This record gives sequence, C-alpha cells and structure tokens, in this order.
Amino acid sequence: MRVRPVIIDTDPGIDDAVALLLALASPELAVEAIVAVAGNAPLAVTERNARAVCELAGRPDIPVYAGCPRPLRGDPITAMYFHGETGLGTVALPPPSLPRQSRHGVGFIIDRLRDAVPDSVTWCALGPLTNVAAALVQAPEIIAGVAEFVLMGGASRALGNTSPAAEFNILADPQAAAIVFDSGLPITMVPLDLTHQVRSTAPRIARIRAVGTRAAAVVAELLTPSGGGEPHALHDPCVIAYLLAPHLFAGSRVNVAVETQSPLTLGATVVDWRGVGGRDVNAAVLHTVDADGVYALLEERLARLP
Repeated sequence: MRVRPVIIDTDPGIDDAVALLLALASPELAVEAIVAVAGNAPLAVTERNARAVCELAGRPDIPVYAGCPRPLRGDPITAMYFHGETGLGTVALPPPSLPRQSRHGVGFIIDRLRDAVPDSVTWCALGPLTNVAAALVQAPEIIAGVAEFVLMGGASRALGNTSPAAEFNILADPQAAAIVFDSGLPITMVPLDLTHQVRSTAPRIARIRAVGTRAAAVVAELLTPSGGGEPHALHDPCVIAYLLAPHLFAGSRVNVAVETQSPLTLGATVVDWRGVGGRDVNAAVLHTVDADGVYALLEERLARLP
C-alpha cells in the first residue's frame, strides 16, 4: 500500500472536521501535521477545533499548529453564520487536552518542505490560502518537495457561495490565492462545481449514523442541516476522498486566474476551460464525481474510528 506523507492546512469548520476525520481514519495517508488558519471562524476557534477533532479520532499523536490569524490584505471575514459560534454547528466536542504546538504553522511548513525529498509531500488546503501563500513568499524553493497540492476552493460554472462571483475560501484571501495559483505548485483544485454534486441527503446521513461509532455519530450531526434546510454539500472531504480514491473523480488541466482588483468580482476564479486566454495551464480542475462512491468511502472509514 502506498502511504502518502500529508500536511493539512484547514479552518475547521463543519466540513473541515469531516475531512480531518476521513484523513485520520485512512492508513494510506500519513498525516504529519495539521496547520490551522483563520477562515470559517477566527484562528483561536479553528486551531482548537483541529485539536478536538484529533482527540475524537483517537489521534493525539498529530501535531496541530496555529498559522495566520488574518488575510494578507484587508479585513478578515468568517462563515460563522453557517458554522456557528463554535465553528462546529450544534456539535459540542470536549475541550481538547492535546496542546497546540508552540511554533508558528508557516515556519513548520517551510522547514518540513525544505527538508523533504523532491516530489514527496502531499499538501492539502481546506480553507483560505493565507498560510500557503505566506510560506511560498518566504521560501519559494519549498515547491520542490511537493508531490501534489490539493485545495478546496473556487468556482466556475457554479459561481459563488459568499458573493455572486466568489467561493468563501478564495474570497477570504484573494491575494493569497493569486500567489498560490501563480506559484508553480502542482495544483489540483476541487471547486464548488464539483462539491455541489456531493450532497448530504437524509438517506446518506442515516447510513453514516448507522455506522455506530462516536465519530460517525458526530459526522451525522455535523451534516444534518438545521431547521430542515437544503442538504449540505460535502466540500472539504472531497479533497481527502480524491487522495484516497481518485478514480471517483474526473477533471481537466486548465488555467485558473484569481480576480484581486474588481470590487464586484473580487475572489472570482476564472477557469479557462476552452484555452482561449493564452495563459499557461496551472491546475487540474476537478468537475465530475461519483457522489455515492464518496459517501460509501466515508462510511467505511468512519467505522475504523472510535
């Protein structure tokens, strides 16, 4: 079995928490560290949630670092209107006893990737790209250690979920996203166009709850919409599912550019599907998915957790 060394940058967040549990339940992924970033909630909340999720998974061995508390430019935005004050909706996890690592998360990323064998580490981003861009600006040579950089963010045909043009993770730090897409990293992008196809319907949630583990019960609660609303899309877990089962996904290699100037379309990801812009290809953008396969994978892995 091939085992991938993985660094996860994240802002838990309901769907981030599900993604972390999927990763921590999967022996194919050697999760070396989790680096929190401000995004769905302020940094103090997201790094606490990352530690609490590790403990829920029975993985107190995973180091959790705190990264950047605000975007490179402008004021922070959050999605606490969706994720709640705790960042985890109605789920109340015990306060974590796992300590946060004392050094800054960006420093950890730089040192780990500088020391990496070329093309060996998979780097995942489930939130705003502030930590990633900060590391690339300080040490652009770290790209050599990255086998694949997989991010959840952006949209094309699906348009935005936070503004008419922009998806939250990109809009929260568009300057950082532009740096990342211009960096030369081997990028795979998981956009809203794909994640909107992966909906947590009532039957899918019922099958997760029936797994019977504490982690599965938490995931079922996280994915249950409050007040009988529209089924949640399984955004960030699609990144981990792609690493585990790439055959469930299909995509195209294209150019992606990020709008950083227009007040109307700030944070928009312009995906050149037809290659008419004359810009070099810089990402593989996923666009179709076997949603039933993703949920079957999630059920199977949750059964491995406490």
